[in-house]
Amino acid sequence: MPPAAASTVSLPEHERIGLMDGLRGIALAGVFAINIDFFNRPLHAMGMGIGDAEGLDRAAAVLALVLVQGKFWVMFSLLFGMGFAVMARRAAAAGRPFAGRFLRRIALLALFGAMHIALFWAGDILLTYALAALGLVVFLRVRGAALWVVGGLLYVVPALLWMLVGAGMHFGPPAFREAAGAEFGRLAAEGDTAAVVYATGDFAAVAAQRVSDYVSMSLPNSVFLLPTVLGVFLIGSWLLHAGRLDDVAAHRGFFIRLAVAGVALGAPLVGLSVALGVDFEPATEAGRATLAASAMMLGSLPLALGYVSLLALLSLTSRGARALALVAPAGRMALTHYLTQSVVASLVFYGYGLGLAGEVGRAAQLALVAAVFALQVAFSHWWLARFHYGPLEWLWRAGTNLERPPFRRIGAHA
Repeated sequence: MPPAAASTVSLPEHERIGLMDGLRGIALAGVFAINIDFFNRPLHAMGMGIGDAEGLDRAAAVLALVLVQGKFWVMFSLLFGMGFAVMARRAAAAGRPFAGRFLRRIALLALFGAMHIALFWAGDILLTYALAALGLVVFLRVRGAALWVVGGLLYVVPALLWMLVGAGMHFGPPAFREAAGAEFGRLAAEGDTAAVVYATGDFAAVAAQRVSDYVSMSLPNSVFLLPTVLGVFLIGSWLLHAGRLDDVAAHRGFFIRLAVAGVALGAPLVGLSVALGVDFEPATEAGRATLAASAMMLGSLPLALGYVSLLALLSLTSRGARALALVAPAGRMALTHYLTQSVVASLVFYGYGLGLAGEVGRAAQLALVAAVFALQVAFSHWWLARFHYGPLEWLWRAGTNLERPPFRRIGAHA
């Protein structure tokens, strides 16, 4: 394959957008801060608030709920959409085919996701990303406002429908409320059983529980999540195609307006979510929990866009640019680090490791996230000084382009 053709899918180092790598690194840390709680607790607790945390753990849990939950997976998804737009733009400029290579790329992503589910965690997002990314091909030639309009609708409509479901469970006829409470109570009981398996089981038992939880919890939720994720991809694609990230200084006014609008729209919705409650009894408060979760979701997209805008503006300052450059190498190895985080968490919390599931408070979880991410940032600098790509990024690129890209840097020392 000619070099120009190979470059249409993965960016060579000198053509990467450094701000995107920095944003991806920050998003990676935020995603881990939320994911780690559902290694400590089963997925069945998702949507039921922060649990029975007290003191410092409660303060840490509420802080993570307000500032992090929902916002950073949206930011990560925006960046996926931006990456798609960069690859499509370069392919068009080179006059090279793109769709086939992109389909190979997302097929490999689906494979990574399936392995992640089977070996490490049932809350995987990679398989969902791969399935949602199929929709990006449909919008390959769409530009302009249509991207953010369709993307916004794909995100907002499912959240509003979920809010209607929550309202029905909370304010609806007694029979409906009782049926919803019984279903959520059943899920909570299943979660109690799963928690014992995760904390005490050997690898085979935990793997079986992971697959069972994915099939019973994550897979059905994909019907709701897929359009939401695709919507965020499209908004990210629009941001890139509009040229905003290519020259932040030239679009300073746009990012200021987006930051103000994002916070103005998102903060009240997150406030509403918190006002509805931060901890819920599944059998009796499922409706209120669903209302709180849907309000949080509605607020997360504008706040994520606000975060991106604020960080983009921060990159125009010397200190901000240095901070983003510090974490950018981790962003370049996001796939490797995302899966490594699950390896570490599974060994800390599951029975075939330290078996600490259910025993680690939220404050200690966040301290562990900070320590692991700091090590990942340091390792990324060391690794990328010696190699062109992270190990899984190299495999991903090789499978996408059906060739072996260069790996070790010439003259690099171990």
